[in-house]
Amino acid sequence: MGSGCKKYEGRTEGYFCRKFVKFKRVALSLEKFYEMIAEQKSFSIKNWKEDDRPREKLVLKGKNTLSDAELIAILIGSGNKSESAVHLAKRILTFVKNNLNELGRLSVNDLIGFKGIGKAKAITIITALELGRRRRLEEALERPKVTSSKAVFNIMQPIIGELNHEEFWVLYLNNSNKIIYKNQLSSGGITGTLVDIRMLFKKALELSTIAVILCHNHPSGSLKPSKADLDLTRKIQEAGKILDIKVLDHLLITEKAYFSFADSNLI
Repeated sequence: MGSGCKKYEGRTEGYFCRKFVKFKRVALSLEKFYEMIAEQKSFSIKNWKEDDRPREKLVLKGKNTLSDAELIAILIGSGNKSESAVHLAKRILTFVKNNLNELGRLSVNDLIGFKGIGKAKAITIITALELGRRRRLEEALERPKVTSSKAVFNIMQPIIGELNHEEFWVLYLNNSNKIIYKNQLSSGGITGTLVDIRMLFKKALELSTIAVILCHNHPSGSLKPSKADLDLTRKIQEAGKILDIKVLDHLLITEKAYFSFADSNLI
């Protein structure tokens, strides 16, 4: 033949060479595929020691031994192709600077932006955090007696501590310093809210209140009372003296801390 190639049952050497190269490529692709599968398996929590797996660890060692990432990993159940559920949970927590309150503020759309988090997993995370918030609120409702400014903070922080707008609340107390009523007197913007002093004491008289505690939040996180805060507190105090209703304290509340007028000798 003109090409000089030998024939093997009608096939040239070039034909077999091309087949061999193609076969070699397929073999290399399969090898790479199996390596990828093995790597993915190494990320799987199933390959961890039993007492290191979040679910088993909870059963064997108790819930308090689990990190936040491990608890979230139990909620989402699985990770993605390149990371386990725990590693994915750690990445989400890193995004919110390991702050569960910040995590609780994320929406479904925020969460599904993470590879491996779909709508169902996002809803599961949000639901779990909302249940935790409501539990804290119920615990606050079960502690109606005021013994300190810290006790007031524990009661009111779950209600107004994480809001992105200002709210002004009043706690109405009896002569045993037990809270007989909590009332949101006003709700405003990011930097302030209007307070009707007449409405405050109208409710106090209706309830035969002996004393009140004032509370409002600062979405900015500032614990320094403004001039408006100081003036309002003074006006309420003066009105209370006329009606023989004591203003025991005024708390400025943020997400993690508070400022007490009484503790600072401003009342």
